[in-house]
Amino acid sequence: MPQALYVAFKNKHQIKKMKKIVSMVLMAAFLLASKTNVNAQTKIGYISLAEFMPMMPEFKKADSSMTDFRNALAQEYQEYQREFNDQDSILSSKDTVKFTKAQLEIKRKQATELYIKIQGYQQHASEQIQQKQQELLAPVQKKALDAIQAVAKESGFTYVFQKEALYVYPNAEDLLPLVKKKLGLK
Repeated sequence: MPQALYVAFKNKHQIKKMKKIVSMVLMAAFLLASKTNVNAQTKIGYISLAEFMPMMPEFKKADSSMTDFRNALAQEYQEYQREFNDQDSILSSKDTVKFTKAQLEIKRKQATELYIKIQGYQQHASEQIQQKQQELLAPVQKKALDAIQAVAKESGFTYVFQKEALYVYPNAEDLLPLVKKKLGLK
């Protein structure tokens, strides 16, 4: 009797084990089938805006305008700096004896105000450069993103990632050649 009980227990245990194995195999087959189905529907691409945007003629025009703007600000800054240096050299030279005490005080005050103005100008110029850059690049970026959207839709891409933001990614296609072609760039 104990032998029969052992065999029945063993068979019952083996049946449970077999059920577990069969259910695991079925689940794995289901997951594999669903993954294959998902991959068939998902098309992934990537593009580097850092590589693409400089190829656009609009970007080159914006970059040229930005250079002109920076040069104008730099020239204005140099004029302020030159004016300050002139006032400072007058105040630190031996020629100060020809000025009255009141005149020297006014000149020092002017030099201090100009120095403060120069310090503020650097901050203001930096803000102006950022604002101008956003103003000039916004339409270029919009055109680039619109072209990427169009190519993704035409080519059936489900996801398009920015190349610089990815360290690891599944097999994907670089959209750069397709978007360049769409916009007629070489």
